[in-house]
Amino acid sequence: MSMSDSDSSSYFGDCKSFKLISRERLLHEMLRSTKTGDSKPTWKVLIMDKLTVKIMSHSCKMTDITDEGVSLVEDIYKRRQPLPSMDAIYFIQPTRENVIMCLSDMSGRTPLYKKAFIFFSSSISKELVMDIKKDTKVLPRIGALREMNLEYFPIDSQGFITNNERALEELFGDEENTHRGVTCLNVMAKRIATVFASLREFPSVRFRAAKSLDATTMTTFCDLIPTKLAAGVWDSLMKYKKCIPNFPQTETCELLILDRSIDPIAPVIHEWTYDAMCHDLLNMEGNKYVHEVPGKSGGPPERKDVLLEEHDPVWLELRHAHIADASERLHEKLTNFVSKNKAAQIQHVSRGSGDMSTRDIQKMVQALPQYSEQVDKLSLHIEIAGKINRIIRESGLRELGQLEQDLVFGDATTKDVIKFFTTKEDITHENKLRLLMILACVYPEKFEGEKGLNLMKLAKLTEEDMSVVHNLRMLGGQPVTKKNSTSAFGLKFDIRKKKRAARKERPGEEEKWQLSRFYPIIEELIEKLAKNELSKEDYPCLNDPSPSYHGSPFSWPLNQSPHSMRSRRTPSWARPRGSEDGYSSDSVLRQASSDFRRVGQRIFVFIVGGATRSELRVCHKLTEKLKREIILGSSSLDDPAQFITKLKMITTHELSLDDIQI
Repeated sequence: MSMSDSDSSSYFGDCKSFKLISRERLLHEMLRSTKTGDSKPTWKVLIMDKLTVKIMSHSCKMTDITDEGVSLVEDIYKRRQPLPSMDAIYFIQPTRENVIMCLSDMSGRTPLYKKAFIFFSSSISKELVMDIKKDTKVLPRIGALREMNLEYFPIDSQGFITNNERALEELFGDEENTHRGVTCLNVMAKRIATVFASLREFPSVRFRAAKSLDATTMTTFCDLIPTKLAAGVWDSLMKYKKCIPNFPQTETCELLILDRSIDPIAPVIHEWTYDAMCHDLLNMEGNKYVHEVPGKSGGPPERKDVLLEEHDPVWLELRHAHIADASERLHEKLTNFVSKNKAAQIQHVSRGSGDMSTRDIQKMVQALPQYSEQVDKLSLHIEIAGKINRIIRESGLRELGQLEQDLVFGDATTKDVIKFFTTKEDITHENKLRLLMILACVYPEKFEGEKGLNLMKLAKLTEEDMSVVHNLRMLGGQPVTKKNSTSAFGLKFDIRKKKRAARKERPGEEEKWQLSRFYPIIEELIEKLAKNELSKEDYPCLNDPSPSYHGSPFSWPLNQSPHSMRSRRTPSWARPRGSEDGYSSDSVLRQASSDFRRVGQRIFVFIVGGATRSELRVCHKLTEKLKREIILGSSSLDDPAQFITKLKMITTHELSLDDIQI
């Protein structure tokens, strides 16, 4: 029995994708390590709590788990059937309640399981370790006692969340009661640190500095959120340096900690990529899309759930493309597929011709299973893109999107918004609110006093709606005081935000499609960080990097040879030349992993208060551009509707997370 971080070869400097490393740690370091030397394979029970079930489900499929010898998955807090002939693997948080449950399961003359292999998601306290060691009857029945230090949730090959869904409410809410905020930051810091424990990375930690206006202004708790979080992450990293084998002792990467105040526009502006449009305009549950397929034997249509995730090669290729580009490429794919696929050609020709030859029928039979599968995939995405384009037309989103971006780049004023509201009466309630939120970020003074009430009446919004605009002060400005508030909707933003443009045009950025001008602020910040041009006053470093650390795009991890430049494979479903059916059945993720290469050190960016899909897209884009893997972390990943609901929760405490479809 060992009481240490899981023994394993270091992942430091590994070329595997972030999500794949997380998956392999759970399957290989945890599940596979419990296999005994017996020639017979033995089935085991996997026992988890609510949090670790989520961690596991974000990284692994059920088939992955069963392949490692797990026949049953159980909830630690539910009554369980005794299985004294089977071993149990516990993957749990290191809480007193969980430890008590484990000891109870394995105590007495007839324990529930033959042997217990216990893995904790994060560091366990010395007191709980002593409680386990004191139970001399249970101790011989424990086959392993390890800290996995894996308490984050991969959402993408380059993204993770800490699952702090209430972060906006708990951190940016009541200034007088910061207890919930401190607790939230402590949990967040611990979970962020486990990312570096998994990857065997030691970061130089930078954060957004408090932005006090002058020496007489009191710094608020909200303003200190990145500072406090950086200190919490650093505290955990110091412990890892001492206790985790092979943990780097000098800096190997960079971490930049931000909060939602750096860019309150990104969560609400319409983002025009295929991925963002799917989650913004369609009624999806997470990554699940529900659509109707023809019923069997001519029956009624059936509802089918599909996951829009990285295992789908079409999704992987098109998710970051502009919706117009995605629609064009889908049409081209269908045309090319029919022209290259033998079965499709034969079926097409046979409709207008006589009998087919035996060879034609043979080729059709050979190709038909893959033909059917790929037509289903293409049909799905053509259906989705068609539905999105229809919503864009019917909702007048192109004109709205143009106005949004003109506001952001300083090409429109409040007068243009007023004209839009008076001439476009059919615009949806939510879109009016989102437009006013963007206006408030660019022209905050337009919401002072009666001006805010007049805009609310013009847009026909409710007081609850305007409270969302009002709550932007929690993210980007100073609290409203009685002096400067003349109505319920008065706003007093940071005076430094009184600009007529929230973004500058980026030179050299040529966009093929209209409405592609907008970019999240983190794009500029990451590029400056990579060039070592990020302001040290606005974004100070918590730890002074050691002399051996350069932080340049082409500095290599210690004792590692430079890897070849990352080659990004554009997912294609055409086989290499010579293929007859035009489809490769190889796993897309396996291909992506085998082609994954990075030059230079990783850059981690963490956003407190929720990240957006546009920010995740930027990390993929800059990974290719900078030749450094950019990993985005956040307390949650929010679509516009979720973000607006969470803003309401800052002051409307009776709302619950049930109101947010996640």
